[in-house]
Amino acid sequence: MRSLLIYGYGNPGRQDDGLGPALVTALEERNAANPRAGLVLESNYQLNAEDALEVSRHDSVIFVDAAEEGDAPFQFKPLLPESVIAFSTHSLSPGTVLALCGELYGKLPAAWILTIRGYSWEPNAPLSVEASANLDAALAFMQRLEPLPG
Repeated sequence: MRSLLIYGYGNPGRQDDGLGPALVTALEERNAANPRAGLVLESNYQLNAEDALEVSRHDSVIFVDAAEEGDAPFQFKPLLPESVIAFSTHSLSPGTVLALCGELYGKLPAAWILTIRGYSWEPNAPLSVEASANLDAALAFMQRLEPLPG
């Protein structure tokens, strides 16, 4: 059975920055009612080196994040490992996590990045109306992904 990891990241305490985890939460709710074999849903505030191990366990991965710029409602693009593995002590890019996955575990799953357009980044505020509409569009897109990419 093919497995797909959907990994949303961002800070829900900073308004639209929480779009990645919000998408994962919505998918968890839908998946509880109608389970989809091979689907694994994860979220966190940021990506870390340890995430490369989880990514290595799957055939495909979709990283989900908020975007301050770019096309609305969202963009969905293939993701390649970043040739230079550079990181701070706080977070990694999705391409760096993918590169670490290959470097440390010898596996490079098919990968994509889904960026959902956000507009407001205030602390302790709910998603903006515009970002909520973009989240709904991204959720509808994700629900149509059949069969699993990879």
